[in-house]
Amino acid sequence: MNRLQNKVAIVTGGGAGIGEAIAKKFAQEGAAVVVAGFPQDPVQAVVDEIKAAGGRATGFEGDLSSQAVAEACVQTAVGEFGQLDILVNNAGTFPAASELDEYPVEAFEYMVKNNIYTTFHMSRAALPELQKTHGNIVTAGSEAGHMGEPMNTPYGGTKGFNHAFTKGIAAEQAKHGVRANCVGPGPIDTAWTHKETGPMTAEMEKQTTEGVPMGRRGTTEEVANVYLFLASDEASYVTGAIYYVDGGTTISKSSAGAQVPADLKKEPTGKLDIQHKLDGNTEVRPENAGHMLHKAD
Repeated sequence: MNRLQNKVAIVTGGGAGIGEAIAKKFAQEGAAVVVAGFPQDPVQAVVDEIKAAGGRATGFEGDLSSQAVAEACVQTAVGEFGQLDILVNNAGTFPAASELDEYPVEAFEYMVKNNIYTTFHMSRAALPELQKTHGNIVTAGSEAGHMGEPMNTPYGGTKGFNHAFTKGIAAEQAKHGVRANCVGPGPIDTAWTHKETGPMTAEMEKQTTEGVPMGRRGTTEEVANVYLFLASDEASYVTGAIYYVDGGTTISKSSAGAQVPADLKKEPTGKLDIQHKLDGNTEVRPENAGHMLHKAD
């Protein structure tokens, strides 16, 4: 406990899914957390839940792909808590699933806006403050950004950008005492990987879990644990790295998961009070253009 004592962190996309777990894990470990997200996400609910558990948090709602909004988010952290030590670039979207020749252009543009522009603007705005505290950035990559992903080709491309972008920051900012690393989740138990709440079809959902050697989705808390390590001083000699939290997906694109006994496929219970893992709109916003998505009936 208290591995982030006296630290201040911004967690983008902090109102749902992996972001909720990161925000709660960081608060549990002593950080003051700015939970940032879209107005439609349960940002305030996560803030209230952190405070109810004895942590420190404030919310920030807005479109972080805008330079002005990103700068305002950073200033919220400094204004509320006096400094900024950690930026978690977790925000991102996964609005559609189809082969590239049928992929909706609107979905691609929306994804680039939220997966790339947000990471760029938040990192750019945060660096002057992180240089003062010798802080660090942890950005969401993906196993799709490492290997490419059928039916998710553009998504993997945006995550590949985040991988290279993070390594560039790490090399460039080391002279200022700033570290930068990536976390690359595989299939995680969030709205994105369920056919009822995301763009995956039933067949894609089945293939996703069977392609994991451990035979199951990861939990949001399991991902948050890795973010915690990289953001903490325990990772003081780690920069420019990509840590995959994928149950072995990147080493075995096969049906190995189908061979795992049922008792080993059970997700661990965890210790965090996770309430919003399936929240968060996975569709293009603000238009909510659900007609563009390829979903199961």
